[in-house]
Amino acid sequence: MTNSQARRRVGQDANGAPVCVEWSGETLARVSPAPQDALTKNGALRILPGLCDIQINGYAGVNFNSPTVQPEQLLRMARRVWASGAPLFCPTVITGSRERMRRSIQTIRAAARQDPLFGQSAFGIHVEGPYISPEDGPRGAHPKQHVRPPDWDEFRQWQEDAEGEIRILTLSPEWDAPQFIERAVDAGVAAAIGHTNADARQLNAAVEAGAKISTHLGNGAHATLPRHPNYIWEQLGDDRLWASFIADGHHLPPKTLCCMIRAKTLQRSVLVSDAVWLADMPPGRYEGADGQPLDKLANGRVQLADTPYLAGAALPLLRGVENAVRYAGLTLNEAAQLASTNPMRFLNGGSSALEAGAPANLTIIEWDAQNAQARVLETVLNGETVYRNETLTPNAKDIS
Repeated sequence: MTNSQARRRVGQDANGAPVCVEWSGETLARVSPAPQDALTKNGALRILPGLCDIQINGYAGVNFNSPTVQPEQLLRMARRVWASGAPLFCPTVITGSRERMRRSIQTIRAAARQDPLFGQSAFGIHVEGPYISPEDGPRGAHPKQHVRPPDWDEFRQWQEDAEGEIRILTLSPEWDAPQFIERAVDAGVAAAIGHTNADARQLNAAVEAGAKISTHLGNGAHATLPRHPNYIWEQLGDDRLWASFIADGHHLPPKTLCCMIRAKTLQRSVLVSDAVWLADMPPGRYEGADGQPLDKLANGRVQLADTPYLAGAALPLLRGVENAVRYAGLTLNEAAQLASTNPMRFLNGGSSALEAGAPANLTIIEWDAQNAQARVLETVLNGETVYRNETLTPNAKDIS
């Protein structure tokens, strides 16, 4: 089926109201109330705005940051991301040598040229580093030998390689580079604060220069901090900053996630997966790019072998939506907002709500409200079904 054909789905919206969603081509043509009997036929089916993951480092064995990654691998990987319920994502390129980062960016763009659907899905690149803190703790898993101060000529070269598609840059204000941030913002790039040991003055200067969001707030930090003040409180309490959160149940304890979302409010919070290449891989022991053995546990936790230390995230964004319902007491509608409409609004991506005229990006799930569990039924990207669960129940098949 092509995306030029008229399509419709009947079920419930994220609030549980019966709804009929119709589209032809790349935009939603009509969103209207559905008859009450839709609740009987498709009682667990929820139609959500398409999830958008603005921080994903890899998936299903494919690493955007591998020095040997090929476009064909990225195309296969995208299909696994779509199967997880996210039609939109920002491939994330992390700290490395100048040439390795260039190659990652060039490979992402090559994949977009090779497959237009990949280009529509991977709608912007997130560069995380290398302009971050060199200190153990804030640096996280980024290789210390490649951490360096901001270099506009270097970044400009990457943006040329990206054909203007770098949308987010995560850096640390401790480099005292407000002018760099101003130039990035003027160039249309969202400046993000992350992996930082910056003090209050440096953080404030970064926000004044245009920094807009805190990247995975609460992570990429020292194991032990002064009770107050510290750089987490400074960012959490600054209403000018949005914040993204890894809600995989491992990076932030449940009560911490709950409090942070309350502090940032539903309007300025974004859920991200921050998934690495072990996402959607079976539990077991793996060898990292640096030869370090890694364990992926059955609960999705990834850690350095035989240690309690995290080595990345490995659960898809939809699991974060579930956890936001469980841990932060959000409704499905509120949690989905943090993973769909909010990231698009943050990136000025236009309307992504379930309304006529919005892009036809949808995540259609079967929702178990009692257990806050979702099963992906269908993922729609710009009007085209890019994933459909072949084990749909008979009633779910009636939505076509």
